[in-house]
Amino acid sequence: MELSPAPLFTDVAGAPAGGAAHWLATEDGLRLRIAHWSPTGTAKGTVLLFPGRTEYIEKYGPAAGDLTARGFATLVVDWRGQGLADRLLPDPRPGHVVNFPDYQRDVAAVVQAASALDLPKPWFLIAHSMGGCIGLRALIEGLPVAAAAFSGPMWAISLSMAQRTFAHGVTALSTFFGLSHRLSPGTKGANYVQVQPFEGNGLTNDPEMYRFLQNQLAAHPELGIGGPSLQWLREALRETARLAHQPSPDLPCLTFLGTADAIVSRTAIETRMEHWPKGELDLVEAGRHEVLMEDAATRARTFDRIAALFDAAS
Repeated sequence: MELSPAPLFTDVAGAPAGGAAHWLATEDGLRLRIAHWSPTGTAKGTVLLFPGRTEYIEKYGPAAGDLTARGFATLVVDWRGQGLADRLLPDPRPGHVVNFPDYQRDVAAVVQAASALDLPKPWFLIAHSMGGCIGLRALIEGLPVAAAAFSGPMWAISLSMAQRTFAHGVTALSTFFGLSHRLSPGTKGANYVQVQPFEGNGLTNDPEMYRFLQNQLAAHPELGIGGPSLQWLREALRETARLAHQPSPDLPCLTFLGTADAIVSRTAIETRMEHWPKGELDLVEAGRHEVLMEDAATRARTFDRIAALFDAAS
């Protein structure tokens, strides 16, 4: 695999020193960006970090610091259609994908890049939100990791029955009329943190972390995307429905879910974790959607638990 240097916005990443970013190509010809960091001394292994929808590498600079401090190298990816990866529509604002399984092409490219970079093994997975959906599919299809941790995984979207029925109807109509590239109803072209004040936000209870995210996009607006396209919504509903019928892999797993998370389905997460061999669900009291970006004490506890899981699986 050919890798070439890519930009890494160290001015806003809050990441440890020594990180490097690269461009890489997927098998269907799209350009993605990855970045990786190494700990001081011998690494215990490498964490493949799968971000959520709207996210980008720099958002996980602090997580890279938490992981390298615990002895793990870290690799983060910009998925197709977001961050600095190739966008899929002439309008770069909607989060879009043609088919949800296309993200597995991105996963395959990440695995090839990690091998090309000779990142230390064993490898592990941390996956957040949409990355949790992508990550679960990847695990089922044989992602070569020793253990996995999920944060607010999108194993179903939090929708009422009426909302779900409406979503299926409107996405079907949009496909019929050739409007699937349009933003989903009720969403905006700007990134969530750019239009939503800290008060009432659904991501984190920590005002400093929320300002950190806002400042990143103020400095580098090209990293951000807005709401999902109707096509993305249709594909997400279809993929989560397919995954609901798939058994969980026989792999050590720890899943974190904030009890105040209103973005993903708690029922879907609890149902899967009840039947996950070697799996455990950790409910974070009053946590919102981004447990990895809550207050310092919550983050320390979360990364300590993740490190213990990975150490035991090594």
